Amino acid sequence: MRTVLVTGGAGYVGSHACKAFAAAGWRVVAYDNLSRGWADAVRWGPLVQGDVLDRTAVEAALQTHKPDLVAHFAAVAYVGESVADPASYYRINTAGSASLLEAMRNQGVSRLLFSSTCATYGDPVRLPIDEGHPQSPVNPYGRSKLFVEQMIKDHAAAYGLSAVCLRYFNAAGADPALEIGERHEPETHVIPLALRAALGRNDGFQIYGSDFETRDGSAIRDYIHVSDLADAHILAAEALMTRSGLAIYNLGTGDGTSLLELVQAVRRVTGRDFDPIRGPRRPGDPAMLVASAEKARRELGWKPTRSDIETILTTALAWERKDSLQLHANPVQLPSGRELGVVAAT
Repeated sequence: MRTVLVTGGAGYVGSHACKAFAAAGWRVVAYDNLSRGWADAVRWGPLVQGDVLDRTAVEAALQTHKPDLVAHFAAVAYVGESVADPASYYRINTAGSASLLEAMRNQGVSRLLFSSTCATYGDPVRLPIDEGHPQSPVNPYGRSKLFVEQMIKDHAAAYGLSAVCLRYFNAAGADPALEIGERHEPETHVIPLALRAALGRNDGFQIYGSDFETRDGSAIRDYIHVSDLADAHILAAEALMTRSGLAIYNLGTGDGTSLLELVQAVRRVTGRDFDPIRGPRRPGDPAMLVASAEKARRELGWKPTRSDIETILTTALAWERKDSLQLHANPVQLPSGRELGVVAAT
């Protein structure tokens, strides 16, 4: 059985990847300091509580568990926070990754799967965005991740590291079995905030900008279901076990949803009406961010199957409601006709 060490394995995307790795037959070890992750999201193997900045602790985990591959998710990922406190982003994301790379080199672990982001591209100069698009990030979060990509390239050239960098667009949704889902404190992601506004759980849903050069004036983003992201990690990991060198892939659908279209979809899925709060554009917000993921489809055989906006919202809504639902056996019907079994806390 092959072993993967998943840094940030208690976080949102990391925990979904842990589940996918386990389902694919990997032995999974989560490594997380729990500063933003959740211990109860670690369900598919042991949790090693530690920080990627602690190289000694990372080396101990690598020495104990002897992974064939490290999947590196550990990071902080709030754009606004990165502007207000860039030092923490360069420390955690960039220096933390440097510490991990050194620990891997010292312990002879030579395969890395890196969770990167479309924020490394910055404002698009062409659409859809492919992997060869210029990288000119507009915030410290994007820059902190771009620096890591550069370190990985240099380690691949100098030390023989084999790596895959996966640049996500907008991760969304929840595990269809509702074992795990999206949980951030504070929550800044658009889909949970829109659902909570529809359910009356927050003060409203803010739309920033209504004068973009898009089909309805609101910003367009490419939403990708978190379980489809997890599937891509399994395919990339399998490729890493048989190939050497460095590969980079975008993960998105190639289809964009505007914020006003998202509001309409939330109304349909929840059966609730709500009016968004209109505000001015935020500095640095591009009008449209849509991926070209043809390379991942062609080279990895990856194809998202849950990333239509209705399925994303249906799973996210079920997760939002989970804590208030009584345990029942009635499945939630997904738009495709598949069933989402709900196991809810009392």
